[in-house]
Amino acid sequence: MSGPAPPAPRPAARAWWLVVEPVHAVTYFAGESRRDLAGVGLRGFWMGYFAARVAPVGAVGPSTTTAAFFNFHPTMVGRSLPDAWSFAEPAAVLDARRRAAGEALRRLDPSVEDVVRTLTPLLDRVVAAAEGAGRVLFSANRDLEPVGDPVESLWQACTCLREHRGDGHVAALTVAGLGGCQALVLFALSEGLPAQMFRDSRGWSTDEWEQARAELESRGLVDGERITSLGLDLRRTIEQTTDELAAPPYAVLTDAEAGEAHARLAALAGRVAAGGEIPFPNPMGLPAPGPD
Repeated sequence: MSGPAPPAPRPAARAWWLVVEPVHAVTYFAGESRRDLAGVGLRGFWMGYFAARVAPVGAVGPSTTTAAFFNFHPTMVGRSLPDAWSFAEPAAVLDARRRAAGEALRRLDPSVEDVVRTLTPLLDRVVAAAEGAGRVLFSANRDLEPVGDPVESLWQACTCLREHRGDGHVAALTVAGLGGCQALVLFALSEGLPAQMFRDSRGWSTDEWEQARAELESRGLVDGERITSLGLDLRRTIEQTTDELAAPPYAVLTDAEAGEAHARLAALAGRVAAGGEIPFPNPMGLPAPGPD
């Protein structure tokens, strides 16, 4: 007679990212977000993107935003900032992005209200346990005033955790000696994704993309349009470092709490992804959800 089934392993840092990222990403792709950001005066998708994502830091300019976001061409950022702040104050942008995200999540998953009251407190504990040193976007998001709406609070917790991982990823890329365009070239080649998607969405010209590729080739990381074994090793190191930097705050949860929180978040993320608004492939590097 068989004994009890072994407990499920704790979710790894990458498993958390796969369920946090789709929930956060409604702020980029949902119609509610584009509508509400335009409603406070922001002009066009990219002005809304740059202003909404950096608004927790304040009315900062293009240099600070380019440094924090890492892989956008400075002139692309400069077309939106600081002009965005002449149309809308950061506080108004923050209200708009939060309200829109909550509305989008309710539309994409009408059952979200049933899970947030148990899920959000668990994620809030993870956010509170995270180290903020060197993580500007994460720390700025964590410092925002708590909100009363439970679905908006869930989105904000996921946004904090997403930016926590992202700040760590930028640190790993910097240690690897990669610039923003170089990181995109290396990622596109390692994943077999179209260069144009990353190049155009991040504002790099064809010549700048080719220069970055040539710089990687001089380091032995790529060979023509193919990533080398050395390049693949570097990519694995970067992702491993990113995972290691993202993992510690989740240790505040017990095994049972981690399993429950991840399962509930995975169900929500699956319904968000099934809504069809997040494109696959995408410039975030988020893979398409599996059959489960």
